[in-house]
Amino acid sequence: MPQSFENVIVETRDRIATVIVNRPDRLNALNAATVRELDRAFRDVAADEEALGVVLTGAGEKAFVAGADIAELAQMGPIDGVAVSRLGQEAFRFLESMGKPVIAAVNGFALGGGLELALACHLRVAAERARFGLPEVKLGIIPGYGGTVRLPRIVGRGRALELILTGEMIDAAEAHRIGLVNRVVANGTALDEALALMTKILANGPVALRLALESVDHGWDASLRDGLTLESSLFGLLATTGDMREGMTAFLEKREPRFTGR
Repeated sequence: MPQSFENVIVETRDRIATVIVNRPDRLNALNAATVRELDRAFRDVAADEEALGVVLTGAGEKAFVAGADIAELAQMGPIDGVAVSRLGQEAFRFLESMGKPVIAAVNGFALGGGLELALACHLRVAAERARFGLPEVKLGIIPGYGGTVRLPRIVGRGRALELILTGEMIDAAEAHRIGLVNRVVANGTALDEALALMTKILANGPVALRLALESVDHGWDASLRDGLTLESSLFGLLATTGDMREGMTAFLEKREPRFTGR
């Protein structure tokens, strides 16, 4: 990647960019500098033609991201608070909408801003020891990086409100039961399992993956009619691609497709 970072590591291999929040001594807590580095890293990955998918994780065995930097948040005033919130929201929204599939490999605590970062990923793979929560109300604030918006859409209003209003943690099994995570895997294997899942995803048509993400993202906010209209337009657009012809020809010829992304 073209940039080097202090708190973030980016590695690209086999078409997958692995982004690691690297503050294990602070349980990978998100201070403003780290959020800014993540934003730049996400934009680098989006522009990297070699990276077709992204896996996001935290350094060390204890935490994915165990929240925001409380010492830093304690100093903010009202104007600072809005700026802090929008900084994280914009970075996470860019990740979510870059057009490449993103998987969170949750290896430990995903609390506060850490859970909000995981929520901005398209899929979540959790180690058995992972713990999830939005404890902001215990500090007299609310989630500010999109938690009050994304969590209800993923797990439903009632379950989201229980987590948000109590500030309590849940374990990986409960997170899976309520649909917060897609898979629960053995401790120490979350990253490998996420990479394997991404490899399976990237075996499919690259243009189809990008447009599927666009259709789901748009349909999340749109009316049913508008969502269906976009879906049919994207469906038709894919009929102009070489990948569609290759995929269908390979199916009829009973062989693996060789997609080119065109």
